[in-house]
Amino acid sequence: MKKDFKEFKEFIVNKKVAVVGIGISNIPLIRFLVQLGAKVTAFDKKDEDSLGDIGVEFKKKGIKLELGENYLDNLIGFDVIFKTPSMRIDNPALVKAKEAGAYITSEMEEFVRYCPAKVFGITGSDGKTTTTTLVYNMLKEEGYKTWIGGNIGNPLFANIEQIKEEDKVVLELSSFQLMTMNVHIDCALITNITPNHLDIHKDMNEYIEAKKNIFKFQEAGDLLVLNRDNNITNSLVKEARGKAMQFSIKEKIDNGAYFEDNKLFILGKEVCGLEKIKLKGMHNVENLLAAFCLVSEDVSVESMRKVATSFTGVEHRCEFVREINKVKYYNDSIASSPTRTLAGLKAFEKPVILIAGGYDKHIPFEPLAEEGYDKIKALILVGATKEKIKAAFDKVIKEKNLNLPIFMTEDFEEAVYKAKEIAVEGDIVTLSPACASFDMFPNFEERGNRFKDIVRKL
Repeated sequence: MKKDFKEFKEFIVNKKVAVVGIGISNIPLIRFLVQLGAKVTAFDKKDEDSLGDIGVEFKKKGIKLELGENYLDNLIGFDVIFKTPSMRIDNPALVKAKEAGAYITSEMEEFVRYCPAKVFGITGSDGKTTTTTLVYNMLKEEGYKTWIGGNIGNPLFANIEQIKEEDKVVLELSSFQLMTMNVHIDCALITNITPNHLDIHKDMNEYIEAKKNIFKFQEAGDLLVLNRDNNITNSLVKEARGKAMQFSIKEKIDNGAYFEDNKLFILGKEVCGLEKIKLKGMHNVENLLAAFCLVSEDVSVESMRKVATSFTGVEHRCEFVREINKVKYYNDSIASSPTRTLAGLKAFEKPVILIAGGYDKHIPFEPLAEEGYDKIKALILVGATKEKIKAAFDKVIKEKNLNLPIFMTEDFEEAVYKAKEIAVEGDIVTLSPACASFDMFPNFEERGNRFKDIVRKL
């Protein structure tokens, strides 16, 4: 049963509230909490100069600021603490605050707790954003007023009073957001689970348990969609609290979605042929099948077909940038894990010149080398992980006696120029880093935009 937002409004008035992190999702949250009558203090590692106009605005509104390297030292004496998603719940400052009686939550948890509309939650190691966007477009095509949020779109908690019971809400949820989630999600999907974010999570088991929170609080009438072809997600079927559906590109599934004879099916009905789909790669066929399952109770096959045959993709995902001297350049900056890079490589019809490397999430690169070597014509490495990726490929090159040239570069621009230098007519160059961006860029979008800027100037 959904909670009435009036309860939260009554609860939050005059409460001493701390919001940790003055970022994209928390800025509207801070404004909203002030509007609801809370006494807000905002915490961030950034200094006042970095905050700029936001800092000025917050001070005018009477919001206290706790900034700088030791910003968490004063996280005491609060009734409620909204943490930023990537902050672990066992952070010593949060543990201390909780012991002192603080209620610790997040923008996303409170949104799901009070959202009056049906919620479609999507998580997984790869394919979340594309699948979330497909689900959103299918529900819109069917005629519903649809909202999109979580890791994609706008923070929604500040808009909660505009959302009606008959609307639909689509959320992309990361393992960080899910780690502390204990709220009910009507329709849940896990696209796949492979090693990821092991720089934040203690181990693979903790990462899997975080993902499972998307369905742990479901009820009998709810829907859980899982990938049959992924060993970990397939093993979770028996844990479903409500109805479970699966999808597969390898076998026929009567009570789900599948790919057979170059056609996509849902519940035995043909949606469309592979040749009609604009998205490249079998990983995107998986994303479509997953989306079909998730919306199967709310969307007609006609609406599914229309979206499947017209959707051209999301920026930074195997995105065609331009062709120079008959060499095609693609931006796949979203590929922040080896499995996502492998999926991108498989989307191309020939081996590519791959630009890879970046921030170290402590994920092994051996699977990329072992499964991807025959899809790579040349490898250009950059960033903090370049030596680790090179070591994984060197081993495979030696074992298989391969001729796979590897180029080590000092900065991002040099990597792109090296690709131009070695490319010949008919080649494909793709930025598909297999790593997060944080060693060189604030996020994968800025990395992708920088790549596109350089390529456009070549």
